[in-house]
Amino acid sequence: MTEPAYDLVIRKGRVATVSDVFEADIAIAGEVIVAIGRDLPAGKREIDARGKLVLPGGVDSHAHIEQLSAAGIINADTFQSGTTSAAFGGTTTVISFAAQHVGMALPQVLEDYHALAAKGAVIDYAFHMIIADPTPETLQNDIPALVKQGHSSIKIFMTYDRLKIDDEPLLDVLVAARESGALLCAHAENHGIISWMVKRLLSRGYTQPKYHAISHARFSEAEAFNRLIGMASLIDQPIMIYHVSTAEGAKVIRDARGQGLKVFAETCPQYLFLTAEDLDKPGAEGAKWMCSPPPRHASDHEALWQSLALGDLQTISSDHAPYRFDETGKLRASGNPNFKQIANGLPGLETRLPLLFDAMVSKGRLGLQKFVDLTATAPAKIYNLHPRKGSIAIGADADIAIWDPDREVTLTDAAMHDLAGYTPYAGRTLRGWPVTVLSRGRVIVENGTSLAVAGSGRFLARCGGDAAIPTGRLVADMDPARNFGATLL
Repeated sequence: MTEPAYDLVIRKGRVATVSDVFEADIAIAGEVIVAIGRDLPAGKREIDARGKLVLPGGVDSHAHIEQLSAAGIINADTFQSGTTSAAFGGTTTVISFAAQHVGMALPQVLEDYHALAAKGAVIDYAFHMIIADPTPETLQNDIPALVKQGHSSIKIFMTYDRLKIDDEPLLDVLVAARESGALLCAHAENHGIISWMVKRLLSRGYTQPKYHAISHARFSEAEAFNRLIGMASLIDQPIMIYHVSTAEGAKVIRDARGQGLKVFAETCPQYLFLTAEDLDKPGAEGAKWMCSPPPRHASDHEALWQSLALGDLQTISSDHAPYRFDETGKLRASGNPNFKQIANGLPGLETRLPLLFDAMVSKGRLGLQKFVDLTATAPAKIYNLHPRKGSIAIGADADIAIWDPDREVTLTDAAMHDLAGYTPYAGRTLRGWPVTVLSRGRVIVENGTSLAVAGSGRFLARCGGDAAIPTGRLVADMDPARNFGATLL
């Protein structure tokens, strides 16, 4: 008897890529896709995907998992629970953070996070390095060495008391990224404006969670974007701006990209589906919707959707940052905490793709191919994981999500697989759901059950790739041909 040609064949689904939608069989041998066609030979196992959509597994390029905050709080998820929830939502690759805090040695930080992920992750993963202590040792020795080891993106904060990096050391980090071939990613808000607003609100008795949305004045986003882009232009260093939340912020990015600057940017579901009014709940209940930057207004939703359509924003990540609504997380401060004392962050790894599928595919906003691009292909390309991740193509890892486009699901707190204990989208009914999910050819979610093994995810070492390559166009201040011969880079 002839041995089956393939380990697994997915039959007769509608396959979607950035460029095409077509009916086909997909054959998998080992961990990779080896054939795409009609009436392919038999596999050892077959999955009937008739009436289903066969999409690349999602790539979530911004998630906080088992991470220590600057306030000393570990977020709710382990790598096992966080990546399991990602898999249930159709995501098969995640880029999480290895968070340095002041006084920490960056190599030890990476070693610690690697140990956690290797023990628990059920999908493949990479790390962004958070730099909060840009000492000479960090800048001159640690960053170059760790980038060579495959950690090719750096995150900095321009706000938060214990994390923020001021302008002068930020220029040093930009230079270190440029010299190492890494992409610089940023949480960009004006710290002074936020701090000033917080003090005035609290001094006048405005302490409830809803005032968190007011404390992050929307101008603080656009101002920080402009400042960061100016510094990156001075150094000629490509940047990624995280979680764009306002129309004004999106315009700053559009203008910069229109000038030919190498600026990438993302937004998140909370800025497309939630508003500041969601924080206006009795007592401390609004804390469940607190994140930074905060949700804004419906008019910002429309501006961000337009920016996604135009390509000004290239990806949609979850910014998964789960804290339980109890004394271990959101309500760690005793008594009746004010908004400044409440941990910021929302769970979202599991709901990112279903929320976006419902809006983009089921309701027709931007369409199926743009959904694939924004949630899988574009982040894989920007962070140099493509073509291995983010596409259905011969030779790519068999990371596949099979979607039932007609299945309706009402989101509930109890249905989530992360450890936050709630979802900020509870009560929403969505059309379209991933019913079978594969990671490197292994079925890890099927019929509402996880089949994944803790620690089966793999670390994805990567160099910076095309996104991290400088433009080569130096501004006059940095160009020896125009600055009296001074070599500054």
